[in-house]
Amino acid sequence: MSSVTWPARAAVVGTGTMGLGFAQLLGLAGIECRVADVDAAAAARARNRAAAQSEAFAAAGLMDAEAPSLIRAHVTAADSAADAVQGADVVLEAVPEAVELKLQLLEVIEDKAPEECVIATNTSAIPIASLSRQLSRPTRFLGAHWFNPPQWVPCVELIPGPKTAPATIDRMRALLTRLGKVPCVVGDGPGFVANRIQFAMFKEAAMIAAEGIADPKVIDEVVRSSFGFRLPFFGPFAIADMAGLDVYAGAYASLEDGLGRRLAAPEGVTERVARGELGTKTGGGFLPLTAQDAERMIAWRDASYVALSQLLRTRGPWSSAR
Repeated sequence: MSSVTWPARAAVVGTGTMGLGFAQLLGLAGIECRVADVDAAAAARARNRAAAQSEAFAAAGLMDAEAPSLIRAHVTAADSAADAVQGADVVLEAVPEAVELKLQLLEVIEDKAPEECVIATNTSAIPIASLSRQLSRPTRFLGAHWFNPPQWVPCVELIPGPKTAPATIDRMRALLTRLGKVPCVVGDGPGFVANRIQFAMFKEAAMIAAEGIADPKVIDEVVRSSFGFRLPFFGPFAIADMAGLDVYAGAYASLEDGLGRRLAAPEGVTERVARGELGTKTGGGFLPLTAQDAERMIAWRDASYVALSQLLRTRGPWSSAR
C-alpha cells in the first residue's frame, strides 16, 4: 500500500483530550477511524463530542466549514479496543500515563490488530523501551509524543524503541505529515526533547518566583515577550548563533558566578568559542551557515518578528478575549 493511501483505517484507543484530537485529525484527512474507550457507551459519547467540538471550531473559524461532516462521516465508535483495532493499519493508543494500563492494552492491541499494523503509544514520559519489552512484534511499535491541544500544535516527537523498524518510523512520519504535523524523530531519553527543556525552564521560573525576584505574572510576561517571542521561528541553537556564542559564554560566566556550576557554560559553547566559531558573525557556530545564509536568516528574522508584533497587537492579550 502506498504512503498516499496508507492508512486506509485507523483506530484511536483512549478518548480523552488527546485521543479526541487524534480522531478529529484522522477524520479531517478522510481516514476511517474507530474510537474506543472503557466501554461502547463511552466510545459513542466520545465520537459525538468529537463532532460537536468540531462544529464549535468551525463556527470560530478554526476549522473549515466541512469539518463536522467529515468527522461524522469518518469517525465511528467501537464496542471495545479489541473491536476498534481489527483491520486497522495504524493504532494510536492514548490512555492515561500508567505503565501497567498501557501494557495491558498493548497486549490486547497486539493480539487483535493485523500483523502489519503500526502501533503508536502517546506518552510524554514513559520510556518506550520499557513498553516494548513485552511485545511480540516490537518492530512495528514506537512512541508518539503529541502536544496539547493536538489539533493545533504542530510538533509530534517520534520515539523509536530498541527494535522499531525504519519502515515503521517512515510510515508514522508520512502519516503525521499528511495530518499537517511536524514529526521529529528523537531518542528514548528521560523527557525526550520537549519536556526535558520545558520542565527545566519551568523549574527555573518557579525558583525565580520563590526567591522573590518576580511574581508568576511578571515572569510569564518576560518569557512571552523576550525569548518566547523568538521561539515560533527559531530553536535555541539558531538563537544562540545569532546572538553570538561569545556573548553566551560571557552571560554564562555571570550566571555561574551568581548561581553556581549548574549554570556554567556548556562545553559545546566554550569549545566553539575557543575555536573562534562564534555563530552567524563568523560563519560557524552550532549550525553550519555560510555568510550568505546568515544574511538571509537575519533578514527573514527581522521580517518575521515585525509580522508577529503586528499579529499580537491585533489579537491583544488573552484576558481581553470575549
